[in-house]
Amino acid sequence: MTDYAKLDAWIDAHFDEEVKFLQQLVQVPTDTPPGNNAPHAERTAELLKDFGFDAEKHAVPTQEVKDYGLESITNLIVRRKYGEGRTVALNAHGDVVPPGDGWTHDPYGGEIDNGSLYGRAAAVSKSDFASFTFALRALEAVARPVKGSVELHFTYDEEFGGLLGPGWLLKNGLTQPDLMIAAGFSYEVVTAHNGCLQMEVTVHGKMAHAAIPSTGVDALQGATKILNTLYAQNALYQKVTSKVEGITHPYLNVGRIEGGTNTNVVPGKVVFKLDRRMIPEENPVEVEANIRRVIADAAAESAGITVEIKRTLLANAMQPLPGNQPLVEAIQKHGVELFGEPIKAMGTPLYTDVRLYGEDGIPGVIYGAGPRTVLESHAKRNDERVVLEDLRRATKVIARTLADLLA
Repeated sequence: MTDYAKLDAWIDAHFDEEVKFLQQLVQVPTDTPPGNNAPHAERTAELLKDFGFDAEKHAVPTQEVKDYGLESITNLIVRRKYGEGRTVALNAHGDVVPPGDGWTHDPYGGEIDNGSLYGRAAAVSKSDFASFTFALRALEAVARPVKGSVELHFTYDEEFGGLLGPGWLLKNGLTQPDLMIAAGFSYEVVTAHNGCLQMEVTVHGKMAHAAIPSTGVDALQGATKILNTLYAQNALYQKVTSKVEGITHPYLNVGRIEGGTNTNVVPGKVVFKLDRRMIPEENPVEVEANIRRVIADAAAESAGITVEIKRTLLANAMQPLPGNQPLVEAIQKHGVELFGEPIKAMGTPLYTDVRLYGEDGIPGVIYGAGPRTVLESHAKRNDERVVLEDLRRATKVIARTLADLLA
């Protein structure tokens, strides 16, 4: 039997070191876009080497990355083989959205204030670079496994969908674990998540001088009609409910819009980007066909307006695979002991690149360092932070879970 108290004690004794590791990761920006993520991978590999972990550097070909809309990606794999038995992968992503405005702490400072560490990606998900690394270190120092293997997968394409992150590693046969745990939050173990369809819609009209607007076709008015029709869909989506706890209903968001050339010119082109979240029960093909039909019908109501629709992302929902039970059971067992409350197995409205492991037949769950909700973490907002006590306890849960899985 593993002495869990000794694992916990090792993590407590090295927690200052773990916090410093996380600070160093936060201090190297990984804003995506523009997506120049290779420098962070290089720095991570250097830091891992200090712990005795040799990280394989798998650089995605430059042209492939640029065609994808990013600048550089180097994915890391650390392999630790102890003997025969199953391989458990731990995956966290280093890429993150730009910080935006309104910060009261340096987004790349890794500052500690009132028990929390602040910085872009401090919660999602550089915190789990730290929790997974130090859980593995504790495992080797205390439990000294003789069966199975553990792999760390530190990847850099979650924000754009994961195809050049875990998807690229799996497609190229660089890994094939038996089980996997991906970066998450500490108070729930996620077994399912929403899918996501993203589309770019270009609305074409005809430019004209604002003094004689009848000689043109106003693309913005056409786009407004389309947008109002799309937003009306959200009322319909509320009637489509999921049976997965933690997931409610589908919804649609338009996150970016641009167009026109000047104030005194009738706009000839407007481009907007939409995000359609899909519950696990929905069929992505049907969802996309419906969105295209709604847009085309709305555009047809405006004379002279034409549209181009380009799909930019299709991320399938994560469906729970039966083989994930050992992960769920171990995390729940240790989570309730360390956090003092039940750790529910449930779904999340987010989408992640974890689905790519599931699509490859690898059972997985989402669990890691973080608060109860995305809102509490300030992920993708100003002043993103991770509560250090959550980081400490999540590291212990992962270390204990690994000990159980490799016993």
